[in-house]
Amino acid sequence: MRKQAILIVEDEEKIARVLELELSFEGYHTEKAFTGADGLKKFRDQTWDLVLLDIMLPEMSGIEVLRRIRSEDNHTPIILLTAKGSVEDKVSGLDLGANDYITKPFQMEELLARVRAALRLSRGQTPDIVDEGWIQIGDLRLNILSREVKREKDDIELTQREFDLLAYLMEHAHQVLNREQILSGVWGYEYYGDTNIVDVYIRYLRNKMDKKYDRQLIHTVRGVGYVLKESQ
Repeated sequence: MRKQAILIVEDEEKIARVLELELSFEGYHTEKAFTGADGLKKFRDQTWDLVLLDIMLPEMSGIEVLRRIRSEDNHTPIILLTAKGSVEDKVSGLDLGANDYITKPFQMEELLARVRAALRLSRGQTPDIVDEGWIQIGDLRLNILSREVKREKDDIELTQREFDLLAYLMEHAHQVLNREQILSGVWGYEYYGDTNIVDVYIRYLRNKMDKKYDRQLIHTVRGVGYVLKESQ
């Protein structure tokens, strides 16, 4: 069975080496590139299952590497490695087609979870898209057009923001999301930094669509954030 291949494009050699060791230990095949130009060349030279791409690179920026990759390949998952507070780079990267980002310094457990989620999504393990705008995870159904939410046989009434939060979680089902990602995805960057509001609205959601049911769908990942998935 072929190992999944991950290209690490990172100019800080110590970070690249740690990523190489950790990913190899998890069973992935890895290669490293220390400049944007070399990263782009290695990407073109073989097939990759995922790319870890630093934004700040010599010779060619990570954003430019991303732009060129996406002009040729819309499918390979790309996770950006970003500096803390680089909001514009994150926005540009997501707009250009990055699948995810993680802010330095990061916990290795979180990065590995994001890698697994991106690979899972690239293999098509996405939420079930039912007809006419319905998304379904387990017994929870949400209609992005009519803004209806149903669980089992119950209609669930949500506020506009609660609905937007649930829709975001369902669209990224099985992916561990940190508070910063949820905040930017649901509230927008004008709320950047006020992550407490995420915990408040997660609690609102749980009280309405999780609390009285046998199986919990919204799970807390300690030290990271939240994930919406069916209980194992």
